[in-house]
Amino acid sequence: MGKAGAAKGRSPTPTPKNGTGAGVTNGTQPTNAAAPAAAGAGAGAATTTVAAVAAAAAATGAGGGSGGGACRSTLHANKTILKTVSVFLASGKRNSNNQSKAAAAALQNKRLQRQRKMDELSGKINPKLLDSLRKKTRFTKDELDALCRIYRKLVSNCQYAAKTLASSSSSAAIAKPHAAVEGIDRIVFRELLHSTFDIVTEEILMERIFCSWDKAHEGLPLRLEGWLIGLSTFLRGTPAERAAFCFRVYDLNTDGFITKDEMFTLLRNCLIKQPQDEDPDEGVKDLVEIVLKKFDVDKDGKVSLDDFMATVTAEPLLIEAFGQCLPTDSAIVSFFSTLQV
Repeated sequence: MGKAGAAKGRSPTPTPKNGTGAGVTNGTQPTNAAAPAAAGAGAGAATTTVAAVAAAAAATGAGGGSGGGACRSTLHANKTILKTVSVFLASGKRNSNNQSKAAAAALQNKRLQRQRKMDELSGKINPKLLDSLRKKTRFTKDELDALCRIYRKLVSNCQYAAKTLASSSSSAAIAKPHAAVEGIDRIVFRELLHSTFDIVTEEILMERIFCSWDKAHEGLPLRLEGWLIGLSTFLRGTPAERAAFCFRVYDLNTDGFITKDEMFTLLRNCLIKQPQDEDPDEGVKDLVEIVLKKFDVDKDGKVSLDDFMATVTAEPLLIEAFGQCLPTDSAIVSFFSTLQV
């Protein structure tokens, strides 16, 4: 009776069907993990079920120590992902801010250049540029204002000359390069040197004076700042500044030296050629040897800037030994008297 009662009190264990229930009791609890699988399909089903249970335990926080570890790993991974996303978003925001600042700076710079160009054409100087030019030149504020008015007139003459040339079909191609860049071009500049500063010299020296006037824009039309800084050296420069300017003029190929060939080119038109001279170039070659011996301090066969400065410092009258490229004293006095300041 006791055994029968006990038997009646126990629930019968479900019998697995088709070999798929091995290792599972009541469809929910896993059996001994060490038991061998009945077949390949049964083993796969058991593994799937165990994996599902482990995933559920990790998601709900239930289960033993292995479930808690999986949960902690998941939380750690989530935090890492969130941190990475935050860093990415912050980096994108910084890049966006930097791009906005760069765009704003470029726009501001463009506006300043446009305003500066308008000021140049109108002959006005904004306060910041005025202070800068007063430091870079030896002119007073009133003199700078007067020189700006002269600049405006010279630019107007250049524009008028360009339009006149452009009206002629034969010279239109020549006028286009001058009209592209506003400033004082070489034609008006040469006329200014001749009529205002009494510089009567060869064509090659006229061209070199124009190209050497503004070192930053050699050969281009002179803009306001380059015009004023060059004019300061030209009219009120120290002996060293004026000597350095003359050296740049005489250095025809701008390699830092005055060579024999450059001396010959500069001096050949200085001599008066006599009709009876069979070879006038021989006299020029003799003169080149004499001048080279005077200027070549380090005896290397050419004249460097140091050689030129040392020679001119010792004998100031040699500053224009290779041709006139500075105004006369009377021309300087006359020029400043016309500024009306």
